[in-house]
Amino acid sequence: QVQLQESGPGLVKPSQTLSLTCTVSGASITTDGYYWSWIRQPPGKGLEWIGYISGSGNTHYSPSHRSRASVSRDISKNQINLQLPSVTPEDTAVYFCASRREPSNIMVVNTTPQLSDYDYWGQGFQVTVSA
Repeated sequence: QVQLQESGPGLVKPSQTLSLTCTVSGASITTDGYYWSWIRQPPGKGLEWIGYISGSGNTHYSPSHRSRASVSRDISKNQINLQLPSVTPEDTAVYFCASRREPSNIMVVNTTPQLSDYDYWGQGFQVTVSA
C-alpha cells in the first residue's frame, strides 16, 4: 500500500516561494511506470493538476503552471517536492500529492482531475498565502 504525506509551511507571504514535500512510503519514487503528481484545490473550486515527475525523473506541467511550478525529487529520502515562486493569494489552496501507476509509461493527464484518476492520494495540506 502506497502512502503519501504532504508537509510544509501552512502560511506563506505574497511574493515568497511556496515549498511543499510529499513523503512516500510503500513504493520507491524511482519505480518505472509510477507518476507522482501535485494537485491543488482552491477554496470553492475543483481539483487542478499542477505537474508530475515520473519514476524515471521526467517532469511535465500544466500549461497554466509551466512558467512557475517546479516538481523535483529527493531519492535518498523518497520524497517529491513542489516549489511555486512568487505566490499570490490566488495560490491559496489545499495541495495534494497523488500517484498513479502506468505500466505502459503512457501518462494521459486530466488538468481537472477526478479522485478516480489516481491510485493513491495524500490527505491534503492547506496553504494560505497572506501578509
